[in-house]
Amino acid sequence: MSAKKWLVCLSLFGVLGLVGIWATMVVAADDLPVVPLGLKKPPIPDDNPMTPEKVELGKLLYFDPRVSKDGTISCATCHDPKHGWAENKPTSIGIKGQKGGRNAPTVINAAYATSQFWDGRAATLEEQAVGPVGNPIEMGSSMAEAIARLSKIPEYRRRFKQVFGTGVTEEGFAKAIAAFERTVLSGNSPYDRFQAGEKDALTEAQKRGLKTFEKAGCANCHTPPLFSSYEFHNAGVDAHKPNPDEGRKAVTKKDEDMGAFRVPSLRDVASTAPYFHDGSAATLEDAVALMAAGGKDNPHRSSDFDVVREAKLTEQDRKDLVEFLKALSGDYPIIEPPTLPE
Repeated sequence: MSAKKWLVCLSLFGVLGLVGIWATMVVAADDLPVVPLGLKKPPIPDDNPMTPEKVELGKLLYFDPRVSKDGTISCATCHDPKHGWAENKPTSIGIKGQKGGRNAPTVINAAYATSQFWDGRAATLEEQAVGPVGNPIEMGSSMAEAIARLSKIPEYRRRFKQVFGTGVTEEGFAKAIAAFERTVLSGNSPYDRFQAGEKDALTEAQKRGLKTFEKAGCANCHTPPLFSSYEFHNAGVDAHKPNPDEGRKAVTKKDEDMGAFRVPSLRDVASTAPYFHDGSAATLEDAVALMAAGGKDNPHRSSDFDVVREAKLTEQDRKDLVEFLKALSGDYPIIEPPTLPE
């Protein structure tokens, strides 16, 4: 085995979670990202091919708080590998303790999403990567300021030159972080092993929950294998508030998109509490109860929830659904913060 392949294996994944089976894998550039059981290789832009060096640069940038104006907030602050690549707060806290309005969605399997953010305002991971930098509530900086700060660090200048043949640039910043995030994949869950023929991979309650999930129409929006259609729907989560979040309407300016949010993937959902765009459901049981009721009534509630409402799920059905959702917890990398360049 070449030293290069060992280096890639060790630097890319670091400390892995759960069973840790990826820690022994050999990864060559053509094999990136490593795809677990149950998933296919995610789409990778032609203008941003995966390389170990680019992924490593993206990892450094992802964990570096110097991207923010006051040096306190990094991507990993709100999308923490140890909290399912999300955050255990209802909504995120940015620079100067400012409170954001939305829950931080997980990075896990974001490589497959057809849009990014709850409202889908970014089409790609590359676009998403630069968004929080300039948000006054999140990182409170600008890309120009962030690039200027990073350009003062010799190791970043060296790595950008190695990976992109340029100095530190906004385009390279976005591409490196996106490449790193495309390695954050999760599969090989009990559900995946069950689908592969391991009939004892699910408990009896989880098997009942799977049948209920399919029968009640949950899969219409939370479509396997990613357990999201990545479409936008209004479940009325915060419709009772005086000024509910406009959601997708803020992007499209269409009244019919009022209160609609992107369907979140349910993979590893047991690790990403609290739930919904406003973090208002503290537990998986709370989230399932709201969805099993077909959402909350409001003028823009999506008719897709009628199927679930008409299923009239019982308390036992809801308990089985919760158990099934736990079976979607798979193997994803839990990466320790790297030593940042000085």
